[in-house]
Amino acid sequence: MTDILHGWQPAPAGHKHVVSVSLGSSARNARESVTVLGQPFIIERLGTDGDPKKMAALFQALDGRVDAFGLGGADLYVIADDRRYTFRNVRALVKHAVKTPVLDGSGLKNTLERDAIAQLDPVLNWRTQKVLMVSAVDRFGMAEALAQHHADVVYGDIVFGLNLDRPLRSIGSLRRVAKLVLPVITQLPQDWFYPTGAKQESSVQGSGTKYYAWADVIAGDTHYAKRYAPQDLTGKTILTQTITAADRDWMKARGVKRLITTTPRMGSRNFATNVLEAMFVALSGKREALTGPEYLEFIRQVGFRPEVNEL
Repeated sequence: MTDILHGWQPAPAGHKHVVSVSLGSSARNARESVTVLGQPFIIERLGTDGDPKKMAALFQALDGRVDAFGLGGADLYVIADDRRYTFRNVRALVKHAVKTPVLDGSGLKNTLERDAIAQLDPVLNWRTQKVLMVSAVDRFGMAEALAQHHADVVYGDIVFGLNLDRPLRSIGSLRRVAKLVLPVITQLPQDWFYPTGAKQESSVQGSGTKYYAWADVIAGDTHYAKRYAPQDLTGKTILTQTITAADRDWMKARGVKRLITTTPRMGSRNFATNVLEAMFVALSGKREALTGPEYLEFIRQVGFRPEVNEL
């Protein structure tokens, strides 16, 4: 445990401390000091480079020493069509966090991202946009909101997740696939279908490339969007959440016209929904996930809005 926490510092007195423990690359680690609704915070990300044992050990070592955990690079739950599915192997990774609540961002995705689509309609006019969601079952709120705003959407879960050229073209199709596959895939190791560690920096080209060319907007998880993207993204809009300076450079090099983040920049970067969800739980003083209306109330109080960047 000593080596795992080597150099780690607790938050100063009077601060709340949120730590996102991620299966992702440690190259994306960050520590920021911010103030939210008058409360000073230390917000921190600790990547484990795809090492599940190190992740489990960090949750155990920091349990009770921070106010809330974020879970990054993995989902504990997926909320789809008003049902919640639990990833069995991820639940095992967080089992030693018994004093400090663990938030994976699924509740906030289902509220903040749904809300963001509505806020962006005056800017983008969704009914005129062709949208590719590389993976939609993990962001069902965004997927439903795009359908409700009459965007022309390709849900790429089968195309990219199973490498089969079977695009889903309606929210009804996505619902049927989610109901069929989520009870199965949540029993499998998540790294079978979500890039962790070094895989987050690698690129995979396949039959799905043509859907990038077709789309005006690429929406969803940053790592998914980058992993399957072609070199040429000239004129495209990317709608995502977690962004670093390196991600912005990657997008500019490929000709991306516009970057929209559903989460605000805090300090030098945009933190993921798991971090913001943990922050809201810490602010509430509760020891468990909040309800959708509670998250929306915090979003309104803080004034979070999508951030539009012309690149």
